[in-house]
Amino acid sequence: MELKCLPYPFTVCKLKSEDDIISGKEFYFVGKTDEEISLVCKTDDVPSETTEREDGWRGFSIVGTLDFSLIGILAKISSLLAENKIGIFAVSTYNTDYIFVKEENFIRALSALESGGYNVVHSAE
Repeated sequence: MELKCLPYPFTVCKLKSEDDIISGKEFYFVGKTDEEISLVCKTDDVPSETTEREDGWRGFSIVGTLDFSLIGILAKISSLLAENKIGIFAVSTYNTDYIFVKEENFIRALSALESGGYNVVHSAE
């Protein structure tokens, strides 16, 4: 399975309102529940109005479109990283999964994934 490194730093934050989302950016993911509005975006694109934020995330995605019948893909990646004491923040979209790790663990995460049989593609910004 192939993974693609995302070439920029990310932030995970909470917003007061959907109006605070700056649409039209290259990458952002919004999750809204009855308790919160969460946003994952490039650090350079964080809205000024956040209630909480955590910077210093790096990410990679699973290359290609994943069929809903596939089982255990994210579980295998997260288990492999957990064995190496690397925590994750995962986002799933209709097409694929995105895995984020803290910047200080990024190189170790990529090494663990490559050792686990994943092909890691580094993209340029």
